[in-house]
Amino acid sequence: MNPLLDAFEKVCAERGGALAAGDQAVAFNYQTLRAVAAGLAEQIEARTQQSQVGILAPTSAVGAAAIFACWYAGKVPVPLNFLLSPAEMGRIIRDAELDFILTVPHFQAAAAATGLNHLVLTPESLTPAQATRPVDRSRRDARADDVAAILYTSGTSGDPKGVCLSYENLTRNALACIEHAHIRPDHVWLSPLPQFHTFGFTVLTVTPLLLGSTVWYLPRFSPAALAQIVAEKKVSVLIAIPSMFAAVLNLKSAQREMFQTLEYTISGGEPLPEKVYRGFLERFGVAICEGYGLTETAPVVSMNMPWDNRPGSVGRPIPGVSVTVVDEDGAELPAGQTGELVVRGHGVMLGYYHNPEATAEVLRDGALWTGDMGYLDADGFVHITGRAKEMIIVGGENVFPREIENVLAEHSAVREAAVIGVRDDVRGELPAAFVILKEDAVANETELRDFCRSRLAGYKVPRWVRIAPELPRSATGKILKRALIPPP
Repeated sequence: MNPLLDAFEKVCAERGGALAAGDQAVAFNYQTLRAVAAGLAEQIEARTQQSQVGILAPTSAVGAAAIFACWYAGKVPVPLNFLLSPAEMGRIIRDAELDFILTVPHFQAAAAATGLNHLVLTPESLTPAQATRPVDRSRRDARADDVAAILYTSGTSGDPKGVCLSYENLTRNALACIEHAHIRPDHVWLSPLPQFHTFGFTVLTVTPLLLGSTVWYLPRFSPAALAQIVAEKKVSVLIAIPSMFAAVLNLKSAQREMFQTLEYTISGGEPLPEKVYRGFLERFGVAICEGYGLTETAPVVSMNMPWDNRPGSVGRPIPGVSVTVVDEDGAELPAGQTGELVVRGHGVMLGYYHNPEATAEVLRDGALWTGDMGYLDADGFVHITGRAKEMIIVGGENVFPREIENVLAEHSAVREAAVIGVRDDVRGELPAAFVILKEDAVANETELRDFCRSRLAGYKVPRWVRIAPELPRSATGKILKRALIPPP
């Protein structure tokens, strides 16, 4: 029994004529999406005997069809990050044991450069007429605990690892999100996140399509395009990362009425600056709800909701998921005390592909040790304070970069800040900051350090502040702190 395809088949039977997935090039209703995926599955089966199939495509309706086609063919989709260098992509291709890639015309050259057999998908070639067999044929051997997808982490802390997620992981996480948020089939979603990212793959593709909603894809993010689609398509569910919300907030042409249809505006992937939350609320009347998840948890762990929103937290755990906080010895800590977050529940991954050592480091007795530091408040809301590996120890005192970053973000000239620890012969480590200023804003290191000193304990004040035009980022917009180079 394949719970994911069973749920999708049920939705297609009930809402066949409803719009399922669309972008600027093509749109599919559920009946068509089902037929297109089944027809493409035949081509996949004819071209590869491998269990895994690579997908090199932008976030799109065609990308969604390719994902479901892999499942109808009994294959494991491996979405590929199209922003990687050829060498980086080559490592993932070898690790995932790919010999075949689904791609689109825009990425045809990149697919050819891999040397693998590939099939170029176009809206014209993906037609229902290709569905020449019953779509449930390939479900005969699938089980809930079979690997359904391998998603490679962005590698912000090292080489990417292939996260193996089961059909049960994906299905139950999607259904738990629907239950937690009370989202309905008549909601309209917008996805600006790539489908090689866990939020773009599960939250913005699997979840709306198992619900029977409509999801519009934005293949190339720009704040103007996002605002325009929200207004034109009357989007009610918008899920993005903080840097995208910040970009929209800085868009001079954005008007309050463009966002009046939004019912759920959710941020994830990285901490949401308080300044962005306040700015969206004051300018657009939209309260962003912050959530928390990891690729290794399929991905959602917790979410604030419009009726249950505690800014500064990442919400309460979704149904079927629990979060505990433990100290360095693994002992559970009471509410209010900071430690490492440990997640249990239906979303916890099967493990890292071909990497038992890395799997053993984070999976213990079925629980995921996240490496994220935080605490639970008295009402069960999860609060993230930082990454365990990012924690800076200054003369024996623990300093979390996020606290300093939040203070710097309050400065009127600062657009964004990132803080890392640098070695110090006397105190062990000291915090150091990288800052991007707003357009036409002026500030210097001394001013920013004095600003921090007025709001933080002395040992938390950055040793130095470097003003930079940009910060290194991953494909999903996360700041790559390991790429930040301190001065000599």
